[in-house]
Amino acid sequence: MLIQNVEHLGKAGDVVEVKAGHANNYLLPEGLAIVANDHHKRMVEKHRAKLVEIEKQRLASLRSLADQLSKQSINVEANANDEGHLYGSVGAPEIVAALKANGFTISTEQVKLEGVLKELGLYTVKIQLHQDITTELKVWVVPTAGH
Repeated sequence: MLIQNVEHLGKAGDVVEVKAGHANNYLLPEGLAIVANDHHKRMVEKHRAKLVEIEKQRLASLRSLADQLSKQSINVEANANDEGHLYGSVGAPEIVAALKANGFTISTEQVKLEGVLKELGLYTVKIQLHQDITTELKVWVVPTAGH
């Protein structure tokens, strides 16, 4: 019975059948699995129920965050010429930094850009918080103060 997720084998709590050598030389010594018995199965079922509840709470908080993000409009300052073309570009790190300044913490991997932003203006950026939870964020790319 797996204690942790093992790639190409299964998830924590799954009862899997493997060759004795694989179990004795890798899974058991590495603490990735234990021998399945009724006691262990009952413990895993209780643990799995707790994990389901924790995941429900996490999804609820992510949905709440998605709702809050969809109502946000953030400004990202960038150096630009007179025609509004940026000297550099605005990407996920700049958007994450602007969100952090507004009290939101997300990772650059959650920002789904279809290429970097190279001009001043308003953009709608997809933020994927979970495989099932995506929201849109309004991002204003504005000239750096003083220009």
